[in-house]
Amino acid sequence: MTRFWTAAAALLVTVCSTAQADEGMWTFHGFPFDQANSALKTKLDQAWLDRVRTATVRLSNCTGSFVSGNGLILTNHHCVEACLAELSTKDKSLVEDGFLAAKPAEEKKCQTQIADVLVGMEDITAKIGAAVAGKDEKAANEARKTTLTQLESACEDSTKRKCQAVTLYEGGQYWMYRYQRYTDVRIVFAPEINIAAFGGDPDNFQFPRWCLDMGILRIYDAKGAPVKTPNHLKVNFAGPAVGEPVFVSGHPGSTDRLLTVAELEAQRNYELPNWLLRYSELRGRYIQFASESPTNARITADQLNGIENSIKVRRKQLDALHEDALFARKQAEEDNLKKQVAANASLRESIGDPWGAIERADAAKHSLFLPVTFIENGAGFQGRLMTYARNLVRGAEERAKPNSERFREFTDAALPRIQQQLGANVPNYPELETLRMTFGLERMREWLGPDHALVRQLLAKESPAELAKRAIGGTKLGDPAVRLALWNGGAAAIAASDDPLIQLARIVEPEARKLRKEYEDRVEAPTELASEKIAKARFAVLGTSVYPDATFTLRLNWGTVGAWVENGTPVNPFTRLSRLFERATGAEPFKVPDSWLKAKDKLDMNTPYNLATNNDIVGGNSGSPLINARGELVGLLFDGNIHSISGSYWFDTEKNRSVAVHPAIMKEALSKVYGATGLLAELSK
Repeated sequence: MTRFWTAAAALLVTVCSTAQADEGMWTFHGFPFDQANSALKTKLDQAWLDRVRTATVRLSNCTGSFVSGNGLILTNHHCVEACLAELSTKDKSLVEDGFLAAKPAEEKKCQTQIADVLVGMEDITAKIGAAVAGKDEKAANEARKTTLTQLESACEDSTKRKCQAVTLYEGGQYWMYRYQRYTDVRIVFAPEINIAAFGGDPDNFQFPRWCLDMGILRIYDAKGAPVKTPNHLKVNFAGPAVGEPVFVSGHPGSTDRLLTVAELEAQRNYELPNWLLRYSELRGRYIQFASESPTNARITADQLNGIENSIKVRRKQLDALHEDALFARKQAEEDNLKKQVAANASLRESIGDPWGAIERADAAKHSLFLPVTFIENGAGFQGRLMTYARNLVRGAEERAKPNSERFREFTDAALPRIQQQLGANVPNYPELETLRMTFGLERMREWLGPDHALVRQLLAKESPAELAKRAIGGTKLGDPAVRLALWNGGAAAIAASDDPLIQLARIVEPEARKLRKEYEDRVEAPTELASEKIAKARFAVLGTSVYPDATFTLRLNWGTVGAWVENGTPVNPFTRLSRLFERATGAEPFKVPDSWLKAKDKLDMNTPYNLATNNDIVGGNSGSPLINARGELVGLLFDGNIHSISGSYWFDTEKNRSVAVHPAIMKEALSKVYGATGLLAELSK
């Protein structure tokens, strides 16, 4: 369901004006060297670009970069928080306490983390075009998916690497990206949450900031030795100067700057409001649960942090979509492109009216939105354990099919990742799982109604709380050995299982598949075809002088160090360590850890802490290296200011800012607070 709105939101590009010098998430096969070098007075070349590419790492949820020759990866604390939580217990939280491996033998494996390095790119647009040529929208949709799966499979067979088919320009281009994948990823260092996320939710998406939002990982090879990474980025602890050109190499998650007016209206009118209503209530339940005991607070910390961050993002995105100027600008751009299509007879004849097709598809999406959200997309069946159950049930059916006929998330290329997650021995907390499932079932009953067939089938004799308590209390899916036995046993094992979560997933699966098929035929198929036609029109008018939307694939952006004017007051682009202690209150989220209080007298209070640049970033760029023109790491991206959230739809050069950890504070912390002299020495090579 490639176009159904998900947790990542979307961005908008101008089709009638040239992008600002610091706007744009450029692919590594389409980077505009001349434009960048002219604007920045630099001398970037292909060798520079290749080195940056091989030093940048895609993690399962973020970006990182190699910063030593022995596989050391620098990323954000919030990017390793899930790993820390998986290695924690009810009695001890590594999220709260931090972690430092004094020697390599103490580095702990992050069982669900991966690290991908982009090593090759191939344009496959012509192959996809040939596969869908002459077919109606439904047949073209199936042919497109089948061909993408076949090409991925052939790529992996020939390279023994991870391959991913990437859609760019809303279907205007298709590329095959080849990655070197590493699955043995270990945690080396993370500070305490109180210093990593100092200021918490009140400071989130603000600047000035004082966050040591850093985490360090290391990748190992199949023999258990650190991977050699000679093309790593050298850390320049002096950091960048005001006005200095800087580059962000990373994996921005998902943007829709190329969406039509109708698609933006769908987000504004029902997609974002529904999400915010549900997750605002879920946040309240988490807060109440966490307040009941220190143990509850520990086991919910990482998930609650993620929910609070996401709520702020969605809220500001909704605010952006209520700005009349945005829609006036977007409507003008759309009208201008339509006008140019109308003036070109051959182009008009070849594409027809794709905007009208998307409007009709969006009407169908609106009617399917709630059942698809709660049943197929799982909003009604929340929790890690239920996710295991649904993957096991669906996976058993899909794996019995030929590879090219499966759902794309269950092709041979995707199975190793699913098996890694099923086999991970991570903690599960039944009380939290019960809370999440109860909430999902309650909201499903509310939004779909008690007389909906599936709701009636599940809840005719039990309340949501009773069903959740019974299913979570009786399941054995918390045991990875049980999960893998069901996975390896296939359809026969699933059919014979009396596990209550497997039974629940079996009940849900037929209706979920039915909804998925209806959505693919009525929404996805016509939208995909129409978007490809709009891309054809855009290419005819502008070529590829604009950048494609983000797709959690590698991009490069340039900008400069500098802040902005907020409510008439200039904002300094650098913060200093001294202000951290001045802002501290002794109570969360403005509590400085004891380790920092003990080391306070040794610290240089003038040390740069965080910095701001005008780089164009979105979620997924977390952990991205900030790189100077010499190819040195001069900062660690971890956030943006509040204006950057509207960057989901457009980029404002005057106000949108990214925020990074300054390398000087990393050095100060490692040397004087944590005594990590060996780690600092490795980072300094």
